[in-house]
Formats: sequence, C-alpha cells, structure tokens
Amino acid sequence: MKQFLSSITINEQFWKRLTISLIAGLALLTLAQPASAHHPFGGETPSNLWEGFLSGLGHPVIGMDHLAFVVGSGLAAASSKRGWIIPVSFVLTAMAGTGMHLQGVNLPVLELVIGASVLTVGVLLAVGNTANEQLYSIIIALGSAIAGIFHGYAYGEAIIGAEMTPLVAYLAGFSVIQLAIALSSYKLAQTLLTQFSTPSVPLPRLIGCGIMGMGLIFVTSAV
Repeated sequence: MKQFLSSITINEQFWKRLTISLIAGLALLTLAQPASAHHPFGGETPSNLWEGFLSGLGHPVIGMDHLAFVVGSGLAAASSKRGWIIPVSFVLTAMAGTGMHLQGVNLPVLELVIGASVLTVGVLLAVGNTANEQLYSIIIALGSAIAGIFHGYAYGEAIIGAEMTPLVAYLAGFSVIQLAIALSSYKLAQTLLTQFSTPSVPLPRLIGCGIMGMGLIFVTSAV
C-alpha cells in the first residue's frame, strides 16, 4: 500500500513538473516571436497549389496566438459530450473570416480580440466545467465561432492577391492543420482527465492557467 501511494506521489510530481515546463516553454516562444511573424514564405503571396497548401498549414502553427487558441479549444471540447462541434465551428468561421478579409471588410482591434480569445479559453479551462454542461458547451462553441472569424481574418493577410488555386489550397491547409491540432488536443485532454488527472493535479486546468498567461501577454502587447 505504501509503495502504491509513493508511486502516485511520484507520478503527480512528474506531471506537475512536465506541465510547468511546457507552460514555461510556450511562454518563452510567445515572448521570442512577434505577432507579425505569422506568414510562411517570408510574407510572399503563394503562387501555386503547393505553396498555398503549405502556407495554410504553417500559418496557424507559426502564430503562437492562433496555436494557443486552437489547442485550448480542443482541450475545452473534452468537457462536452459533442466536443467535436467546437473545433468544426471554429474552422468554418475561420474560412468565413478569411473571406471577409479578401472582400475588404474591416475588423477593428483584430490583435486585441485574438489575444482576448486566447485569454478567455484559458480562463474557461482553468475554471473548468463547474456550471451546467450544456451551457458550458454552448459558451465554448459560440465563443469559438466568434473567435474563428477574427483568427480567419488574420489568416487572410497571407493570401491577399493570390489566384484561386493557391487560395483554395490555403483554405484547405489551415482547415486541415487546425482540425488535426484541435482533435489531438481533445483526445489528449480525455486521456489526462481519465488517466493522469487527480483532484490535487487537475492537468487540463493547469494547462489552462498556462494558456491564460499567454493570453494576458497577447492582450497587453496588443493594447
């Protein structure tokens, strides 16, 4: 019995240290990379299908604010029975946001809203699903849909002036990578909740605190 309890303690300490290390690493990456460095190919407009697709794959990963939100929304989806709706709604509205940018629609305080979306999803993760599950799911899904418009609008900057083929490939690229990241985060959160999290070590909430800290950095840098 003592050996079993000691192994649990060691396991908790390991995951605490791992989570803190991940949070610290993400924070350092955030500070080291300016918000303007979100464009693959050095900011050049993709000229063919392959460049468009690679640019679409790269943009949500290069931009740490986008990546943090996608990961956070995937983690939050694990607290919902129909969590897959959350990343899907985000991706669909992100495509709409890109279309708005290409049509010349102006969205004010773009970077501030994107930073606030990261902060919000971090807060929701840190607090956890303490309210009605259906209400929590609606809030996350609606928030992801709204955030998708602003994140997608930012994605549109990298494809302005492109022809139809690289444009379609770009949309496909950022949709595929965001769904992959969000669904992977969703599965990760389910694993953390069922196998590794304990009342004293709520790992998704700890990760949420890290994302919340990143959100604060993004918001303050945008103000």
